[in-house]
Amino acid sequence: MKITRVEAIPFAIPYRKPLRFASGEVHTAEHVLVRVHTDDGVVGVAEAPPRPFTYGETQAGIVAVIETLFAPQVVGLSLLDRETVHTRLARTVGNPAAKSAIDMAIWDALGRSLDVSVTELLGGYTDRMRVSHMLGFAEPAAMVAEAERMRDTHGITTFKVKVGRRPVSLDTAVVRALREGLGDDVGLYVDGNRGWTAAESARAMREMADLGLLFAEELCPADDVLGRRWLVAQLDVPFIADESAVTPADVTREILGGSATAVSIKTARTGFTRSQRTHHLAEGLGLEVVMGNQIDGQLGSVCTVAFGAAYELTSRRPGELSNFLDMSDDLLAEPLCISDGELAVRPGAGLGADLDPGKVRHYRQDR
Repeated sequence: MKITRVEAIPFAIPYRKPLRFASGEVHTAEHVLVRVHTDDGVVGVAEAPPRPFTYGETQAGIVAVIETLFAPQVVGLSLLDRETVHTRLARTVGNPAAKSAIDMAIWDALGRSLDVSVTELLGGYTDRMRVSHMLGFAEPAAMVAEAERMRDTHGITTFKVKVGRRPVSLDTAVVRALREGLGDDVGLYVDGNRGWTAAESARAMREMADLGLLFAEELCPADDVLGRRWLVAQLDVPFIADESAVTPADVTREILGGSATAVSIKTARTGFTRSQRTHHLAEGLGLEVVMGNQIDGQLGSVCTVAFGAAYELTSRRPGELSNFLDMSDDLLAEPLCISDGELAVRPGAGLGADLDPGKVRHYRQDR
């Protein structure tokens, strides 16, 4: 089970509509397909979605760092040498999506080699997760209509509402319209992507106090240390650290410093190996956990549900598993299907994610 080659293949698939949030917007999924080859002929796969406005990575940067730095460091290692892989990749600062995709592709190859699913290798708690859907910026009527369509078509009843890009009163009005339009049986939470100040966040949460929100996520910047502590101390819902808590050390700082009370785990930025560390830390600290989404395609969503379903803690809450519905196409040979508000772990060894070779050829950008 020796690693013989690591490929980084850039590909681009347009979104059906632009995805807008406080820190930026995207029109095309310009991601990187990572394939880890072994001497047994097994190939593990994963997806790296760059988010330059959040983590500083670009598609070209991910390809370059994998080809020039990371691949030479892991070729020759066994699929079982995951701690060695982690240590070697950690020598390079940043590049979370690139590192994570290599890590997850190695886990996929390991599962395929052992004829065991990644979810079983990780913990095997369940085989599915409930789904939450992200609602980006639009007019209130359009956002309510999208939520209704997701509920009627896919059975989704939990929605993450992007806020922080418009004036506070407009954002809170949207959330109120969603509550009034969808009823009390639907779960709602808000994500500001650091778009408000602490004072604006406090005002917004007061205006939405009667709406029964589940969480508030990254409403204001974490580097406003005192303002954020002041805000979190007055909230009566969990405050999720997302992009401010990428590593277990970040989680420790945010939680012990009083700047957050819950955490989002995104396999696209911490893979499976580092996500395990964050999960165990959160479990020890008694934190709420949600499985987040980095606007992943279907392959990335397969990775998220594989990890989230592996543990009781990460499967308690609906995971952000539906952003692939906004893409016009994908690379999987068999598309994902959200039914009755749930996404199941793919059957089969590893991640159970087989790619369509024709689609890979069509959408890749390096040929």
